[in-house]
Amino acid sequence: MLKLNHVKKTFNPGTPDEKTALSDITLHVKPGDFITIIGANGAGKSTLFNAICGVFYTDSGSIVLDGRDITMTPDYHRARMIGHLFQDPMRGTAPDMTIEENLALAAGLGGWLSVISRKERQLFREKLALLDMGLEDRMGHRVGLLSGGQRQALTLLMATFSTPKLLLLDEHTAALDPGTAEKVLKLTRETVADNHLTCMMITHNMQSALELGNRTIMMEGGRIIYDTEGEERSHLTVQDLTERFRTASGRALDNDRMLLGVTG
Repeated sequence: MLKLNHVKKTFNPGTPDEKTALSDITLHVKPGDFITIIGANGAGKSTLFNAICGVFYTDSGSIVLDGRDITMTPDYHRARMIGHLFQDPMRGTAPDMTIEENLALAAGLGGWLSVISRKERQLFREKLALLDMGLEDRMGHRVGLLSGGQRQALTLLMATFSTPKLLLLDEHTAALDPGTAEKVLKLTRETVADNHLTCMMITHNMQSALELGNRTIMMEGGRIIYDTEGEERSHLTVQDLTERFRTASGRALDNDRMLLGVTG
């Protein structure tokens, strides 16, 4: 479904700030996979997502999505196939537009000043009601007035309104309080399952990485150092993951957020 073949990316090559961000990444994602991705800061997790989304072109290798080579496809074309949520609740929506106008954008109706039929408005209400955030009664409110949890729930709805081929979640609960984060994670799990989505989710919470989805990948130094699924994954503990990291990387994991299991 998604195939990355020997993808490499180095920023600022030939300068004192040269940094190899992705080092020969080969990854095959099957249709319906829900992959959680963990790793310390700077491991290359978000860079991997940016490469998939086309934020930059890779130095070498290929990226194939649903049988189509998108290696040199501009990001705005990839956005039609890939849903993307970020850590910052302020991203992914138009804050000065209403909830209804944002949903009109997601539905391809044009957003601001678009003509929305009664049937479309009712569909918006029904989908908002499923979020269980009370937003179905606030469709005329500006999105910038919503809480972080409400915005992330709305952004998730917008990103999946027209079913994407791939959904990327970049620590989309990290900026939320624990209770709200848990609610958004529950909504995420239900959305992915109900829409039969192929999903990749970056998280610092090692427990969530084992509980959510069907496959877990660990990154370090721009490389995938561990990839587990099935029976092996089902028996892993957080302690097992830290040991796998030490074995694969040659050093102990020292990221407090990961070791303490902070939601996100």
